Amino acid sequence: MQLVKTQRDALLRPLQIVSGIVERRHTLPILANILIRKNGQRVSFLSTDIEVQISTLADIGTGDETFATTVAARKLLDILRALPESADVVLSMANKKMTVQSGKSRFSLQTLAAEEFPTVAQPDAYSATLELSQKALKHLFSMVHFSMAQQDIRYYLNGLLLVVEGKQVIAVATDGHRLAYCSVATEQEFARQEVIIPRKTIIELQRLLDDSEDLVKIDLAPNQVRFTFGGIELISKLVEGKFPDFQRVIPSGYTKSFVIGRETWLHALQRVAILTSDKFKGVRFILSDGSVKISSTNADQEEAQDEIEITYDQGPLDIGFNVSYLLDVLNNLKTENVEVSVGDANSSALIRVPENNDFKYVVMPMRI
Repeated sequence: MQLVKTQRDALLRPLQIVSGIVERRHTLPILANILIRKNGQRVSFLSTDIEVQISTLADIGTGDETFATTVAARKLLDILRALPESADVVLSMANKKMTVQSGKSRFSLQTLAAEEFPTVAQPDAYSATLELSQKALKHLFSMVHFSMAQQDIRYYLNGLLLVVEGKQVIAVATDGHRLAYCSVATEQEFARQEVIIPRKTIIELQRLLDDSEDLVKIDLAPNQVRFTFGGIELISKLVEGKFPDFQRVIPSGYTKSFVIGRETWLHALQRVAILTSDKFKGVRFILSDGSVKISSTNADQEEAQDEIEITYDQGPLDIGFNVSYLLDVLNNLKTENVEVSVGDANSSALIRVPENNDFKYVVMPMRI
């Protein structure tokens, strides 16, 4: 039975959308497959790793039959990528095997029954629904994602806190050493609600979202979130746990602050970071009237030093930071200048965009 007859790219695109979360090795072998459902010309593609589920539709089916099967995601993807760009492709089923045919190329793949494929159960109702443009949501995630923890035993840090309150949507991420905060305004108004979205879901959404004004519908439930946009539906379980009180972490009342060119600071840090070691990424900042000196040393007693002129006259300060945390934020910001506020050598630094309260980045000091 013929399932699909179309050009390579028309089949490749939906496969690329859903295959990002597919893991090659899983305790359930069927999760290395994608579920393909054909209902006349409408063909749906669905993948899951039990925690996250992605699906999308394409009008590339042939005939009026209804049929479903599952096939190895990576193998099908690799075959399609290896075919010529403008090639016509036919997918057909016979004797529980899927045949991929294009020109004189022919591939026969094993399938597993669609009935055995585990899909994520959805709640009867969602407690809140909001809409943001793809551009706004992608911006929100891109400004904080780098601060998420990786494989921390405090599992609630291995994700991103999404808060809806009033006419604001706030994203916060922290790994215990630094914290990033970003907010965007919405037309709608909400009672306060917080959810922790897993790291894998955030990374996948960043891959799928574009910079358009097209809307993303976000449905929140106590243990699940659903994103619907551009013919894609992504459902994710939420991380259980209590996220740290980020408002208490963000310092206020600092009297020492200065504005510095983002690229100037970034390039100086990149130079000084060359002589840090893999294990110790500390750099020193010595603030004095009119300048900031940045330096690093390593176990071989090598030293790097750079100096940047700034408008500053609030007293000397000698403080250390992990250079990787500073490079992360400067690489993700797109502004011309950043504002840095500091307390003393034992207090966290606050990095913001001048005259903009939508973004805040807190980084803890290091002993050097």
